[in-house]
Amino acid sequence: MIIRTKASILGTDLDVDWGNGTSRRLLVAADERGYAITDAYVRPGTSTELRFDNHLESCYCVEGHGAVEVDGTTFAIEPGTLYAPDKGEVHVLSSADGMRLICVFNPPLVGTETHKPGVTGPSGY
Repeated sequence: MIIRTKASILGTDLDVDWGNGTSRRLLVAADERGYAITDAYVRPGTSTELRFDNHLESCYCVEGHGAVEVDGTTFAIEPGTLYAPDKGEVHVLSSADGMRLICVFNPPLVGTETHKPGVTGPSGY
């Protein structure tokens, strides 16, 4: 049994600042579950172009509002909304006022991966 709280990982290697937000890695590859779970926060006023070539990701909004844009179509994200881009699909995640997401990754994250907002092209891992 694994019991882990967000408070227990704050300030550790599993508390990742990815530039336009934070990602608290609650479950990672070393936990040997076959998937990872993160508690992610998107900072207000940010927009990040993303693409995950090595992972499938599903994100469920639990707080705040934002949007995800893919192929020129923008979808509103609010509490109770899930979005799950295809592997390798470029998408732009944004939030005017801040947004909190619970995310699942398969295969699991190691735990220390981070985005590089502002690089040429999408950021991902």
